[in-house]
Amino acid sequence: MILNKIKVLIVDDSAIVRKIFSEELSKYPDIEVVGVAPDPFVARDKIVNLKPDVITLDIEMPRMDGLTFLKKLMKYYPLPTIIVSSLTPKGGKLALDALDIGAVEVVAKPGGSYSVGDMGVQLAEKIRAASKARIIGKRTGDAADSGRSESMKSLAQTSHKVIAIGASTGGTEALKMVLTRMPPNSPGILVVQHMPANFTRAFAERLNSICEITVSEAKDNDSVTPGMALIAPGNFHMILRRSGSRYYVEVRNGPMVNHQRPAVDILFKSTARYAGANAIGIILTGMGSDGAEGLLEMKQTGAATIAQDEMSCVVFGMPKEAIRLNAVDKVLPLGEIASEIVRMV
Repeated sequence: MILNKIKVLIVDDSAIVRKIFSEELSKYPDIEVVGVAPDPFVARDKIVNLKPDVITLDIEMPRMDGLTFLKKLMKYYPLPTIIVSSLTPKGGKLALDALDIGAVEVVAKPGGSYSVGDMGVQLAEKIRAASKARIIGKRTGDAADSGRSESMKSLAQTSHKVIAIGASTGGTEALKMVLTRMPPNSPGILVVQHMPANFTRAFAERLNSICEITVSEAKDNDSVTPGMALIAPGNFHMILRRSGSRYYVEVRNGPMVNHQRPAVDILFKSTARYAGANAIGIILTGMGSDGAEGLLEMKQTGAATIAQDEMSCVVFGMPKEAIRLNAVDKVLPLGEIASEIVRMV
């Protein structure tokens, strides 16, 4: 018998969504929906009375939108929050705003490319991750940029290496810190961040606007080139391939791996196979074990491997599992990872 259930409050103006979420989450013995609320005003009182461990929060609601409520929540009553957003470009941009404010996860509303069953599995996983998350205060601009100058010095030369990065809960902020510190002629970078479709496109566009490197959502057959980072599109796996001296990516559908699509393991294992010792693998904050086995394969083929340390992680799950498998050469604070990549190159 599980004694300590994760208490969840669902905040959504749609009665259908509240019903679907409640029914799906009732299938899991470690999760209890303690209440539902149609808007932030009702949610405010229920948070005080029910003391949930995690809330799911719709962004677009009447009376008060989710972003406004989230700002107030993070200021006065910080609570692990999962953003629920529509699979639209606007929804993706709003979800990123919410992650900037302090939300720890994002999930797509039922429908579109995700079945209700898939959505239920992912929602449960995200709730478990959120319940373990450390709510880290937002960094100031100066703090986020500290150490950037060292990494941003242009590399005199770059060998044709490949950098593969995997992240989940808390990964959007972690990736922002790493990628904004990469010099414009850094090796090609491949990224898997657990996010739904369209959200990854908005995430790539936002990173592209603040990075010295070019950042874009990957398309099938895109070349992996210096000075560019490719973000795996939500709901598709990204696989590294090689033809002669050319590295490129294959973007394809397929079964979920570790309850994820895209999966970090898919990227890392293909990187081990096609890049071998010419690669660097990095595993960042996230719940679960996705990426640990793939990082071990990368290390075994001669790649250098790095894991984010526990103190700087929002959730020390994926790095911890990789360290447990002895898949990691170096464990570093988030702020030192970019400079270590540059040093390795």
